[in-house]
Amino acid sequence: MSKPFLQRLPLSRQEVDRDYLARSRPDLFDELWADPTTRVLPLWKGLTLGRVDPVGEDEFGEHERGEMALDLKTTDEVPSAVVRIYLGRTTTAAAREPAGTRVVTSVLSDAAARELEPDEALWINLRDSATQFSPRDAGLFTEALAIANWHSSHTYSPRTGEPTIVGEGGWVRRSPSDGSEVFPRTDAAIIVGVIDDEDRILLGANANWGGTRYSLLAGFVEPGESFEAAVVREIFEESGITVTDPKYLGSQPWPFPASIMVGFTARLDTTADIELKPDGTEIIDLRWFSRADIDRAEVGLPGRSSIARAILEEWYGGPIPDGASR
Repeated sequence: MSKPFLQRLPLSRQEVDRDYLARSRPDLFDELWADPTTRVLPLWKGLTLGRVDPVGEDEFGEHERGEMALDLKTTDEVPSAVVRIYLGRTTTAAAREPAGTRVVTSVLSDAAARELEPDEALWINLRDSATQFSPRDAGLFTEALAIANWHSSHTYSPRTGEPTIVGEGGWVRRSPSDGSEVFPRTDAAIIVGVIDDEDRILLGANANWGGTRYSLLAGFVEPGESFEAAVVREIFEESGITVTDPKYLGSQPWPFPASIMVGFTARLDTTADIELKPDGTEIIDLRWFSRADIDRAEVGLPGRSSIARAILEEWYGGPIPDGASR
């Protein structure tokens, strides 16, 4: 994967040592809570708290706004949680925390979240804020959201039906009767920039978007299937065309709720049927876009936090101007 493409993947950035060996310590959270340098990333309904620190004064003596940052808390500020997960140690310094700071995410109840910050407008989501964060903060928020989403869907053992118990620093859930363990899982999905012989890119409108926003075609990898095979199958199922030469570009976690998006490009197979046939269920419209079409498009395009946007801009040749789409 080229460095420029990697830099277009906001959720793939991280500056965190996950410190996995520490997870097995039985008194880990007692140790962390006794350390005044430990910081807590509060998480409530998939949201966290952010802040913007001033970075100095301009020529008129006014404070200049800095970058968005996570508003990490001390352990005293977040005493209770539904679930705690040890995220690891930061590997770079930030304005308020040195490198090596240990960070825990605390999933909060409604009551605990209101006590910590009652103004709901100050709780922010990852999709909208990812591109504003440093690599450290983008990585912490992505990791926290992904593991918290896993916890919310694995509260019961698939073997015994019993409520599971959290262990290993928040990275395992166990059945109390037989000790069977459930580990975090990520659903692999491919997403593809399909290019035709005129160097146009294929975009589709999903039924859930009301036909006003277009993005790349994507789909989940099925059991016993390679990424490359999934590219060919998914594109055919959603568009009726055949593609060849799938080439890997890069991957990005997408914790909405639990995916890893594996990016590819592929070429239209002009020896097969090239008539676009949206499946009508998930994809309701398909269009080939040239770069000029993108410039004057009056449709929504993928958000800047997504790998779909990164693949689209890799083909486009650089950042797509904000005015190119609505």
